[in-house]
Amino acid sequence: MPLQNRVTPFGKVVAVPERGMFTGNRGIIHDPATRTLLRRRWTTKGWIVCVCEFRGRRRELMSPGRWTELFFLDEATALAAGHRPCFYCRRADAKAFQAAWAIGNRVETPRAPVMDASLHAERLERRRKRLHPLPRPVPALPDGTMVAADTDAYLIWAGRSWRWSFGGYRQAVPPGGFDALLTPPSTVAALASGYRPVLHPSVAD
Repeated sequence: MPLQNRVTPFGKVVAVPERGMFTGNRGIIHDPATRTLLRRRWTTKGWIVCVCEFRGRRRELMSPGRWTELFFLDEATALAAGHRPCFYCRRADAKAFQAAWAIGNRVETPRAPVMDASLHAERLERRRKRLHPLPRPVPALPDGTMVAADTDAYLIWAGRSWRWSFGGYRQAVPPGGFDALLTPPSTVAALASGYRPVLHPSVAD
């Protein structure tokens, strides 16, 4: 039976069979005895997205005293949920994200805690996912941005919308239009300034 550790673009953590391309964490949010989640959904503002394999190391999921392993379909999903690239296992990507963040948000090169504090303010509203107004027409949003249409999430790529699912994407346009921005605005600014997230191969299809 799958563990409750798969993350949606809305930031929800659910149990489904599909694992996804990336892992990451928000601190320790599980009970190691039962390998189930606690009521809290984060214990640190540093929400990161990591590679699933690094230097041949293997982790025992939801071990005592270890951070809770979460899984994402792809990097765009993780960014939408409010995570950022890890400076340890994805240093080159993290540095590229940091540089694009500085340009897009018109600030000096930020340290990780500065980005984490900004993201924390943008991703949560009373402990729930914060939805933001759309800053421009959806086709004009930078590649890698995710938006909401009712309870569905859509990736914007090459001016087109792709409906998200745990198994991948399919090109689609919601009949009722789009409601809100899922990806935090500061991350959207980094995407607009050249950061290219790793996407699930279904987008290329």
